Amino acid sequence: MMALATSRPHLIDRLPKPRGRLTADAPLGPQTWFGTGGPAEVLFRPADVEDLSSFLAALPADVPVMVLGVGSNLLVRDGGVRGVVIRLMRGFTGITVEGHEVVAGGGAPDLNVALTARDHALAGLEFLSGIPGTIGGAFATNAGAYGGDLSEVLVSAEAVDRAGKVHRVTPQELGFGYRHGEAPADWIFTSARLKASPGDQLAIARRIAEIDSARTESQPRSRTGGSTFTNPPGHKAWELIDRAGCRGLKIGDAQVSEKHCNFLINLGGATAADIETLGEEVRRRVLAASGVQLHWEIKRIGETP
Repeated sequence: MMALATSRPHLIDRLPKPRGRLTADAPLGPQTWFGTGGPAEVLFRPADVEDLSSFLAALPADVPVMVLGVGSNLLVRDGGVRGVVIRLMRGFTGITVEGHEVVAGGGAPDLNVALTARDHALAGLEFLSGIPGTIGGAFATNAGAYGGDLSEVLVSAEAVDRAGKVHRVTPQELGFGYRHGEAPADWIFTSARLKASPGDQLAIARRIAEIDSARTESQPRSRTGGSTFTNPPGHKAWELIDRAGCRGLKIGDAQVSEKHCNFLINLGGATAADIETLGEEVRRRVLAASGVQLHWEIKRIGETP
């Protein structure tokens, strides 16, 4: 008598059933700017804050959780990500204007927030157009660019923790510093209220166009993860990389950008391992040439195969 084949149960079978969408073995590579990497064991797109909160409250304690924004400053390793990856999509991308304040969902792209403020002749949020991420993703590093950062414009925020509890906080409670925030690592930021001020719509639009032009001129627009390494105190990372002879350096289909050498690019067929190995080789060469240790700015997640 032939034995019946048995399949190993999948994580998705152990999870609470939300109103939002659960997907098993969801490819993550195509959802990142690098365009490479392994799958999420389970991808969860919650319907709204209540759905996210109740799902997390009922989630078994041993299941890891992480959040994926637009995948701009992220490298997903080729072995994929264990546990549940949460992506704030529909239900978290809304942007409204209340007086001189802009209220944005955690999944709202930073650029869209800047453009909404422009459309309402509100100044002070133009810098967001230069940050390739979502509002919810800005909290961990106090994201900033072109003369502004989140801490300067934040009025209040809402977050959900791993236990499903909803927190409403002010900037003073988040311990912001330069490219640094002290919110608990398990908090998922679902919305933010930002302050702006009345301004000249044409001047606001001109500033956003200037930022876009500056990015186009200085940064590669190919498959990249953005700025790879943070600037060490007293140094510019790209200059250290250039002086160490790394401009244009390749491993597999991963390359140090010729245009801006603090950017790694996927020429088309790079694996996550190619990109990470290239980054580590750049760090090794910079340390040997200058004695300065570079630290990754790009977040690397998941497992090697």
